[in-house]
Amino acid sequence: MKFKNQVIWITGASSGIGLHLAKAFAHEGAKVAVSARRTDLLDKLVEEIKHEGGNAQAFFCDVMEEQSIEKCMHDIVQAFGKLDVCVANAGGGVVGKIEKLTAGEWDRQLRLNVTGLALTAKYALPELRKTKGRLALIGSIAAFVPNPKLGAYGASKAAVQNIGETLQSELLGSGVSCTTIHPGFVASNITRVDNQGNFHPDAPDPRPINLMWPTDKAAIAMVKAILKRKKMVVITGHGKVMYAISRLIPRVLRKMMAKMNG
Repeated sequence: MKFKNQVIWITGASSGIGLHLAKAFAHEGAKVAVSARRTDLLDKLVEEIKHEGGNAQAFFCDVMEEQSIEKCMHDIVQAFGKLDVCVANAGGGVVGKIEKLTAGEWDRQLRLNVTGLALTAKYALPELRKTKGRLALIGSIAAFVPNPKLGAYGASKAAVQNIGETLQSELLGSGVSCTTIHPGFVASNITRVDNQGNFHPDAPDPRPINLMWPTDKAAIAMVKAILKRKKMVVITGHGKVMYAISRLIPRVLRKMMAKMNG
């Protein structure tokens, strides 16, 4: 029960990594505040956590809207009295070659993965300073990999990496830690959401199934990194290999990715 009675806020918790993070934190004794736009799915998650003896509450939050983020943080503190951990997990991907993407698609990608994440941190940090808590930013191995048709997504996650490093400097001496986590392939619905944000439940997932980590396994690894106040973590075997190649032999990686997506 490493997070017993600590209040954890997780954005984008209605499915995928966010949902399993909520369960993992609840199993560690936390009081979990889950937020997303799809409150019907949040309610099901809360019911499941409570059925297993955990403590959870759902809050509406659209990270594309600053007022929604601010209100969500206010409501969580009103409900629980404090905040110990914030996981800025909400995000999504825009697909397409850079020369084909529209200004609207770029705007959506950056507002969702960069601005929304940064504003989540902005409104969480005053509360985290009070508890000397933990901030976690969910990035992606795409931050380091030049993947054709995922340039906008990769750019947004590279920004997350820089935001994490900057916050580590800005928070130095405050008692608040910032952990940036970059997963490789993890089972989720990210590839079933189109460039306009519409969900297609029957859309195939093009990612290689043999390289995919189960979502619950990834969530446990993330909780451990946040507990240890790690600064930056790459998870999944595939993610670690790709990160190593990007640091050691980037030219080979560029050629490899161009060939794979040719």
